[in-house]
Amino acid sequence: MDTDTLLRPLLYACGALAATLAAGWLLDVLLRRAAARPGDTPLWVMLRRCRRPFRLALCALLLRGTYRQAGILPDHSPAVGRTLTLVLIASTAWLLTGIATAVVDAAYARYAGRTSDQARVRRVRTQVTLIQRVVTAAVVVVAAAAMLLTFPAMRAVGTSVLASAGLIGIVAGIAAQSSLGNLFAGLQIAFGDTVRIGDTVVVDREWGTVEEITLTFLVVRTWDERRITMPVSYFTAKPYENWSRGGAEMTGTVFWHLDHSAPVDAMRRQLRRILAEVPAWDGRASDLAVTDTTPHTIEVRAVLTAKDASDVWTARCAVRERMLAWLVEHHPYALPRIATTAAVPPPADRTGGGAAAEGATAGARA
Repeated sequence: MDTDTLLRPLLYACGALAATLAAGWLLDVLLRRAAARPGDTPLWVMLRRCRRPFRLALCALLLRGTYRQAGILPDHSPAVGRTLTLVLIASTAWLLTGIATAVVDAAYARYAGRTSDQARVRRVRTQVTLIQRVVTAAVVVVAAAAMLLTFPAMRAVGTSVLASAGLIGIVAGIAAQSSLGNLFAGLQIAFGDTVRIGDTVVVDREWGTVEEITLTFLVVRTWDERRITMPVSYFTAKPYENWSRGGAEMTGTVFWHLDHSAPVDAMRRQLRRILAEVPAWDGRASDLAVTDTTPHTIEVRAVLTAKDASDVWTARCAVRERMLAWLVEHHPYALPRIATTAAVPPPADRTGGGAAAEGATAGARA
């Protein structure tokens, strides 16, 4: 083996590596300068994540174009060329996926920073997430197909594959009917704006927040930190509650079952005092009324508003707790009871009529 045969491949390889490092350094400098300019430029910062696939693709391209002249393993030239081609295809797919992810993330970050409507932000987030995954899947499929076509055996069976493509498509469509249904349901959710990442939903009597939406499934995080994974086709075929649809503001209710002598007017005034001390109440509306009655109790309902589902839950619990404490302390006669002993009359009835009633009760016992 002569010196030229040994040094030429080494020189070509070192030259390709040096050119790759220089181009990667220059690209990094340009991106950093672009990111340092005044203004919101998140795209340039995110594109810096693509440095590794760019260097790998450039190095594979330079070696692929010069490996014959360099004399790299001349006895195995077809295998070297095919290997470099596979590396080039894979690194190019990696680079394209990184660029697409950076563009989508930068567009979403810019939009979220300039829009105060959280419902629209969640809608755009859901859409760009699904678009990103569709692009990634498409790039991976095309790259895999291109890598397979580099093998002569795969090109030789191409005619047979095309001839049977109709039959295979029918069989695959029947076998993947459920998966395809979920795929189209995911696209329908993304662009139909029926449910978005961050929405508060009630599904199968479970209350939670939509945490993730993919092309085939959807994850709901419940209030107790559990994750419910459901096919996206569920949200296009069955009814569910979306508490964030049309805005996050919510109206909550609190119910009490009390004695018929409960001081409703005083409770109405006390509700206003309680809500003034509850930060979760947004001040939009509040009310208290008797909504039902039975032979033994009345049903009193309070209505209050909050900016979202979490705050309305907090406000309901606070109002329920504080109103009960106030009734126990100031109006214990208003609490429901079983009439097996003489009842404590309300303050307004502690007169002669009340004493006469107690006397009648005592006479009945005698």
